[in-house]
Amino acid sequence: MAWLATCSSLVLVGVLALAVQVFYFSPIDPIIIERPPPLLSASPFPINNHLQSVIKLGEGIVKDPEDICVDKHGTLYTASRDGWILRLHRNGSWEHWKNLHSHTLLGITITTQGDVIVCDSDKGLLKVTDDGVTVLVSQVNGSKLRLVDEVVEASDGSLYFSDASTKYDLQNFLLDLLEARPNGRLLKYNPSLNETCVFLDNLTFANGVALSKDEDYLLVCETWRHRCLRHWLKGEKKGKTETFIDNLPGGPDNIHLAPDGSFWVALVQATSEEMGFVHSSKLLKHLVASFPRSLGNVVRGAHKKAMVANVGTDGKIIRIFDDSEGKVMTFVTSALEFEDHLYLGSLNSNFIGKLPLRSET
Repeated sequence: MAWLATCSSLVLVGVLALAVQVFYFSPIDPIIIERPPPLLSASPFPINNHLQSVIKLGEGIVKDPEDICVDKHGTLYTASRDGWILRLHRNGSWEHWKNLHSHTLLGITITTQGDVIVCDSDKGLLKVTDDGVTVLVSQVNGSKLRLVDEVVEASDGSLYFSDASTKYDLQNFLLDLLEARPNGRLLKYNPSLNETCVFLDNLTFANGVALSKDEDYLLVCETWRHRCLRHWLKGEKKGKTETFIDNLPGGPDNIHLAPDGSFWVALVQATSEEMGFVHSSKLLKHLVASFPRSLGNVVRGAHKKAMVANVGTDGKIIRIFDDSEGKVMTFVTSALEFEDHLYLGSLNSNFIGKLPLRSET
């Protein structure tokens, strides 16, 4: 019986060692989600696979273009995962414009002055011109920015930009999903004063940012909560924050103002049936966090589908386009409308999708 006692002791030691690893060395401080966000498959709109009809722009030239913007001349800009800021001119030619020597480029926008503002999740908020690159913001209140995500310019020159997580960087952003705490925030940069302040705090993975047509309110996406918030900048509700749209059939990534005043929201598969199960237990969360490779398998659906939603000013979905099987588009992170076409960025493609809108209405 001595061997049985020895085996029992070894098992007990192993269990204790695992418990110590899980609870004392876990990288996360999780909370329980009572009601997991809906899946992309839960969309009330029928599958249409319209995104399978996209024209592929720059195939093999761009790499994982997360966001897109267009200047007043109709030149398209995107930040490629290999560090290049690329331009697509109206004549169809691509230009490798500036190399920022970074693999963490995300949101991008054009200012009224023609400057390119890029979110480098690691370095901060950057201004890119023909003369070079300037770091506008790299820290706030003495704390380094960890995951600068998306940016939009107001008419007064102010820049509103999201810091998706104050705890995890881009390499570990899935740990933020697992933890499920409101680690994100929205920041405001005043270029005339060269000052940055925390505009909104306690956001659950703050992502896309957009201003309304009249700039009377601002929208910010909370990816892990599957919702977008509206913060009023003018009028009777000035200073108040409310839910703009909730229970989206996917995690809202970037959001862009459409010419008619509505908004285009890219929806990513930020959850899964397995993830819903994991979210029900702190123990499971600690276990998954202790074995990071398993987390990628839990959210693998992000690379299998694509969906974008057109949302009206009343917060109601007008139409949805999708690629339910991921045959052409997957992991779409931005949707920008320009001249009756929808331009689609993705963190899982080597092209930008271009979808004619008139044929899809």
